[in-house]
Amino acid sequence: MSSAIAVTDASFEQDVLKSDIPVLVDFWAPWCGPCRMVAPVVEEVATEFESKIKVFKLNTDENPNIAGQYGIRSIPTLMIFKDGQRVDVVVGAVPKSTLRNAIEKHLQADENA
Repeated sequence: MSSAIAVTDASFEQDVLKSDIPVLVDFWAPWCGPCRMVAPVVEEVATEFESKIKVFKLNTDENPNIAGQYGIRSIPTLMIFKDGQRVDVVVGAVPKSTLRNAIEKHLQADENA
């Protein structure tokens, strides 16, 4: 079972923007090679931070409205949302450490507040 849940144009506001905890959204498409490379990393992060963040995957081919709204020009693009706002963006097939650092930076900001 995948830890990352599919999100759509229709469910994006409820699932992502109204979430009470930070959210990582993986903007991807089935034909994208780098997207397939980063998918296991996204799954690992989803499992590792299970109770601290929500992880969603948005297929940009099937959901062009949200992808367009956030100016997605290349995929994979990974965005972190907090309190309904985009707070970080990671573009490309990045190592797990890069993604983990981006997430932890925003989780620590919560702890230090």
